[in-house]
Amino acid sequence: MTDSPKSQPSGITDLARLLSELEPSFTPELYCFTSIAKGDPQPDGALMVFEEAEGTTLILPLERATAAHIETGFLCQKITLTVPSSLEAIGMMAAIAEALTQAEVPCNVVAGYHHDHLFVAPDHAERAVTALHALQNRSATN
Repeated sequence: MTDSPKSQPSGITDLARLLSELEPSFTPELYCFTSIAKGDPQPDGALMVFEEAEGTTLILPLERATAAHIETGFLCQKITLTVPSSLEAIGMMAAIAEALTQAEVPCNVVAGYHHDHLFVAPDHAERAVTALHALQNRSATN
């Protein structure tokens, strides 16, 4: 039997520290979630590409989707949590989901290797950032 490679978590795993150091960074640029048929050419500049049974999901800057004549789907803005979170951290997204639920903000999450990114509709972005700062402040004082 061969040993499987051991994972080495990158980033912070301590929940209290993660929440107290969230530091959300808001990007005013507009993005869209969209889908193209498998095998269709993908425009440059996608933030995310994910293969699903029904097609290829893309997160694109809105102007790139428009220029490529791709249906824009869900329009959103990006909030990056600048805390260097580990992909093996437990409870961070649950706490964020609870804070955003209380603020009535729907959210789509993408976990990058170094940071988590939240995509929210433009009319919810300010409320989302306020809720995230409140969560961070509460966590820093506990």
